[in-house]
Amino acid sequence: MLVLGLETTCDETSCALVRDGVEILSLVISSQIDLHREFGGVVPELACRRHIDVISAVLQEALEKANCLLSDVDLIAVARGPGLIGALLIGITFAKGLAYANKIPLVGVNHIEAHLYAAMMTADPKNLMFPSLGVVLSGGHTSLVLIHKIGSYTLLGQTVDDAIGEAFDKVAKILDLPYPGGPEIERLAKDAALDTLQFKPGKVKGRPLDFSFSGIKTNVLYKVRGNDLKRITPLLAEEKGAIAKAFQRSVFQDVIEKIQLAVQENPVKAIFLGGGVTQNKELRRMLQEATTLPLFWPKLDLCMDNGAMIAGLGYQKFLENKEDMLFTIEPETRMPF
Repeated sequence: MLVLGLETTCDETSCALVRDGVEILSLVISSQIDLHREFGGVVPELACRRHIDVISAVLQEALEKANCLLSDVDLIAVARGPGLIGALLIGITFAKGLAYANKIPLVGVNHIEAHLYAAMMTADPKNLMFPSLGVVLSGGHTSLVLIHKIGSYTLLGQTVDDAIGEAFDKVAKILDLPYPGGPEIERLAKDAALDTLQFKPGKVKGRPLDFSFSGIKTNVLYKVRGNDLKRITPLLAEEKGAIAKAFQRSVFQDVIEKIQLAVQENPVKAIFLGGGVTQNKELRRMLQEATTLPLFWPKLDLCMDNGAMIAGLGYQKFLENKEDMLFTIEPETRMPF
C-alpha cells in the first residue's frame, strides 16, 4: 500500500510517500526557521501563511522524488492534532481536497503518537517488543506512555507546564542565542568546561512521572540577571557555556530518572523515543549509559515533524479498521493518548 503523509501541525510543511508503513520512498520537509527566528519562537499567523504558500510545491516535490503520480497513491494520511488550529485546518483541508478529487481514502492520525511510530520505523516491524515505554520529547510535548501495541497506550506522565523543547528555546532566548534553542544549547554545552553550577527541574506533588520545566527556566533567568530582572549584563562566552551545560544536564537527568522509575513500575521490554529533542547526542549518550533495555531512536530526519511518520502510522490505522475519514475528520488542538 502506497501512503501519502501530510504534516502541518506547527511550523514544518511536510509530505512523504511511504510503502507498507516502513519503506520511505520520499520525504520533503519545508522548514520555517528563517521565518520565526527574529521572533524567538513560532508566530501562528505567519506559520499558517507559509503552509498555504508551500504545501502544493512540497507535495509535487515528494511525488517527483518517489517517481509517483497521485493516481498511484492508495491512502492519504494527515495529522489531525494536536497542534495549531490554523495549521491543522490547512493540512486537513488540503488532504480532504486531494482525497475527494482523486477518490482516495483518508485517515487522520495523532501527531504525538506518530513521533513514537517514527522510532518503530527504524526497527524490524515483525520484531517489535511490547509492552514498551514510549518517550516523547519535543517542542510542544513531553510524555511517558506505556505502549501495549501500536494504537493502544496508557499515559504514565506528562508535562504540567512547559514542554522540554519549549524550555530549551526559552533558556536559549535568556542566553541571547538564536532560535531554535536546542541545537545552540547543545553546541555550547559540548564545548563548556565542567562546572559546579546546578539547576533543578520542578517536582509535581503526588505525580512522580509528571514533568515541570517552567521553574528551571526561571532559575536560569535569575542566574543570568540576578534579582533585578530588568538588568541585562552581557555574559562571557564561558559563562553562557556553563549555564547551557548545567541546564541541559539537569533536564536530561530528570527525564532519565523518570524513565528509570517508569521501567521499574512497568514490565517493559524496550524504549521507543520520538520528538525533536531526541536529536540531541548528549541525551542519547546519557540514556544509553542509564539503561540496559533496547533503545529505539528515530533517524535524525524523522525526529522533527515530518510526513513519513504520519504516512507510516496512517497505514497502521487504516489496516486496523479500514475507515475512510473524509467526512468525519476534524482538527483537534488537544488529543489525549
